[in-house]
Amino acid sequence: MDRRGALATLVGTLVLGGALGVRAQPTTTVRRIGILETGFGPTPAELQQFWTSVGALGWIEGKNLVVDFRFAGGRPELLQPYAQELVRLNVEIIGTLGTAAAIAAKNATTRVPIVMMIAGDPVSAGLVASLARPGGNITGFGITPELRNKRAELARELLPSAQRIGVLVDPASPIVGFYTREELERPYRSFGMQPVIVEVAAASELENAVAELARRQAQVLIVDEEHIFIPDRGLLMRAALRHALPTIVSGIEYLEAGGLLSLLFDSAENDRVFAYFVDKILRGTKPADLPVQQPSRFVLSINLKTAKALGLKIPQSLLVRADEVIQ
Repeated sequence: MDRRGALATLVGTLVLGGALGVRAQPTTTVRRIGILETGFGPTPAELQQFWTSVGALGWIEGKNLVVDFRFAGGRPELLQPYAQELVRLNVEIIGTLGTAAAIAAKNATTRVPIVMMIAGDPVSAGLVASLARPGGNITGFGITPELRNKRAELARELLPSAQRIGVLVDPASPIVGFYTREELERPYRSFGMQPVIVEVAAASELENAVAELARRQAQVLIVDEEHIFIPDRGLLMRAALRHALPTIVSGIEYLEAGGLLSLLFDSAENDRVFAYFVDKILRGTKPADLPVQQPSRFVLSINLKTAKALGLKIPQSLLVRADEVIQ
């Protein structure tokens, strides 16, 4: 997923309700929360922006708010020990970015409230009982399979004649593990397209995987939110360009690395929702009483440089809807 988009705006808006228009009041009680992420940490500038933003609302680093960050850097085996460490630190909330991070936190505690900053299909992943009544100690912001359907629809709009859609999946991904092959293929088949699914178990396999998609005559490559691809997104996008595969990706980082179209949840909305949950829980509401929220808006970005390199003309219907265009 787009770590920079989701996390950079997070560090600017994790303000305990301030993003919803309610200014947090200063307090002499030090509150402690933890953040557990599958991907990579913020830059120094992003971290400074975080403390500047919370400071403007009365939450001062080391005075009345402590945030413990744990970033797995694309290494999922680190998530469980990091989650256990946050529990030992007695944080009041664990915020999780990524489905694997949420699962690690769930396995680490049934006591500490867990707020999903983002998680894919939290019901299918076994994180909550239902969106309306999550139960247990977990709530937050979850993406249902709707986003996968929307990316399939984009592929149809981009190339109406395309029949074969390439999809790379990490077999170790928690989301992939909760779906049958039929469920993974359903969004594409619903648009009359044939999915060409290639599994990638390590970043070193990416180039060969893209070559395999090309050999099997895939006409578009769709890249969902898979942690294994993030560190080597440049390699992945270059491989797709070499094989003349237009790409529909999951965030601005992929787009800047050479992706063609990106569709992702609105990170500003994500941050407002996360801040809302944190504020509610720190003020005494139980996670079980807070329904899981879903994206109401998705951000479409287009890389016209990549379109030119591929010799593709982007349909006007997409251009007029784009939130961001890279010239």
